[in-house]
Amino acid sequence: MARAILIVLDSVGCGGAEDAHLYGDEGADTLGHIAEACADGRGDRAGLRSGPLALPNLVRLGLAHAYEASTGRPLAGAAKPAMPAGQHGYGVERSQGKDTPSGHWEIAGCPVPFKWGYFTALENSFPRELVAAIIREGELPGILGNKHASGTAIIDELADEHIRTGKPICYTSVDSVLQIAAHEEHFGLERLYALCGKVRTLVDPLRIGRVIARPFIGTAETGYTRTGKRKDFAIPPPGETILDRLAARRRKVITVGKIGDIFAHRATGEEIKPIGNAAMFEAALTAWERLAEGGFCFVNLVDFDTEYGHRRDVPGYAAALEAFDAMLPQLDAALRPGDLAIITADHGNDPTWPGTDHTREHVPILAFGPGIAPKPLGRRESFADIAATLGDWLGVGPIGPGRGW
Repeated sequence: MARAILIVLDSVGCGGAEDAHLYGDEGADTLGHIAEACADGRGDRAGLRSGPLALPNLVRLGLAHAYEASTGRPLAGAAKPAMPAGQHGYGVERSQGKDTPSGHWEIAGCPVPFKWGYFTALENSFPRELVAAIIREGELPGILGNKHASGTAIIDELADEHIRTGKPICYTSVDSVLQIAAHEEHFGLERLYALCGKVRTLVDPLRIGRVIARPFIGTAETGYTRTGKRKDFAIPPPGETILDRLAARRRKVITVGKIGDIFAHRATGEEIKPIGNAAMFEAALTAWERLAEGGFCFVNLVDFDTEYGHRRDVPGYAAALEAFDAMLPQLDAALRPGDLAIITADHGNDPTWPGTDHTREHVPILAFGPGIAPKPLGRRESFADIAATLGDWLGVGPIGPGRGW
């Protein structure tokens, strides 16, 4: 019986979507702008990387072809093979928004049928009654922040006051999100998680996609650093996903990274959540080795987004892409006849773009495995085409409105 592994390179978009102008993202292009920056030296960093973006394994599978199909432009520095070794194309998001849940749910066969709620005011972003409820339900002396902000910048700004007063740092962005940062020792990690769980309930009527716990450590003398113990509290998907279908058929499901958080831990099977792309990839390979026939492994590699996209770190993003590319032969070697591997993304996060938020983009789709014939997949009108293909491959029927290839 067939198996499948799906790897989401969080935020590795491949060119602006047709409706990008509605999100202020017209011209954004995560992959293309990183490649251009590497080609002209802006992607260099001493001791980290230098030169053109080197992704030989992804390009061999069809990444440069997928990029050119999406944008009409060649991927800077990439020498395309005449025929890629994998199936290759790009996906267009049907859901409104450009956030992690929207992208992942649609990939899993459940496009978002509603408009997300947002906190649009740059200052005093949260309604007064919501702030009062957070303070009351969390038994807090108050909150800090209450504005749009970069997560690292607001911690640097308010961490000392947070420790002195015991007030958590609450902030948002252009995404449908309420983030709460607190010191792991002074405030307490479990207390932060419990607070976010309460706030999740409070923002449900506002259709806020995620409440995110952002723990950090450090002192005023040493500086403050966010830890890898982030936890997302998301709305559950509003309809059936490939995960639900597989759970109903009692298939083995293993999810790696923040997939469990994104799907509100519904039908997410065995959850594995190491810290860092390399550790998550290694954990995925270990899980894959023991995955039963008919099983599914769903992986999110979040560092591209959180460590480099939001921080507008072009060399760091490029180095992370090259590190993933270098690990790909291990996945190739682990595939056996009947296996399907798919690599895609959930949205963009162009590190050359103004601001610190996601960008509305197409995403690459690469599919490969032993005996799978290479072919162009062209433009896929929904990320849900991935779920439809997986459902057919795993023998549980197509999922959602997508069309398999």
